[in-house]
Amino acid sequence: MRINVSSYIPGTSAVHACDARVKIVLLAAYSVTLFLVRTWAGLGLCLLLFAVVAGVSRVPLRRFFGLLVPVYVIVAFTVLFNGFTFDVAHATGQAQAALGDVSAGVFVSWPPVALIGSFGFVPAGFVRGCFFAVRILLLVVASLVVTYTTTSTDLTNALGDFLRPLKRIGVPTDDIAMVFSLALRFIPVTAEEFGRVHDAQWARGASFAEGGLWERLRAWQTVLIPLFVGLFRRADALAVAMDARCYGAPDVARTSLAPRRFSARSGLVLAGGLLACAALAVWL
Repeated sequence: MRINVSSYIPGTSAVHACDARVKIVLLAAYSVTLFLVRTWAGLGLCLLLFAVVAGVSRVPLRRFFGLLVPVYVIVAFTVLFNGFTFDVAHATGQAQAALGDVSAGVFVSWPPVALIGSFGFVPAGFVRGCFFAVRILLLVVASLVVTYTTTSTDLTNALGDFLRPLKRIGVPTDDIAMVFSLALRFIPVTAEEFGRVHDAQWARGASFAEGGLWERLRAWQTVLIPLFVGLFRRADALAVAMDARCYGAPDVARTSLAPRRFSARSGLVLAGGLLACAALAVWL
């Protein structure tokens, strides 16, 4: 049993080389733009922008859309709940009141169609649900562009830079960034430990898919207890190692092995991306 939790895909593309702080800010601006855009033309341009960035990153498209089953379920419910109704008469009144809804396009003037009794299909709602579905998908895959092209170290370092102004009011920003870094690093370690303990117990005859509910829970108990014991041992060893390296010593300024500098190129990329997002949000 192996769980693939790695997200970073090594590469040498321009997106990989871009400053992590710039990518996080542009992701936030792109997310806000998706919620401000109200027309299909604007949503299409957002889709085009994602396609360009994804193409430049050289990340296979199957990595974006192959592991989004939970998102597909949410999207399907979004389309269904908007496209069908149990009260056609009430939906007809809503359709007339929503003539200014540009997300439904020309379908906003189409009347609902009764299928079985009061249950019916709402064309304007269906199109609006598709609009929301595309918005949700773009929001998720845009975040995947950042996680696929940025290491966990760069992400936590960027978080530390964003929190740095809080140092003036006594907030331990370095410790907060370190906590996030350790949490991210322990995710693959925990998954690997879980798979190792599961395989060991399965080899000893533990039945995880047979018997009643309580029998299965007792079988998983043989995995969870050793897993937590192993994780506490790792945490204790990590605490000893950090203490031996004088982590948290007072009046000691932290240094970085590779100091991060905000280059002019990163500034141009940030300005261009923000201008594009602002244009889409304002005019579309």
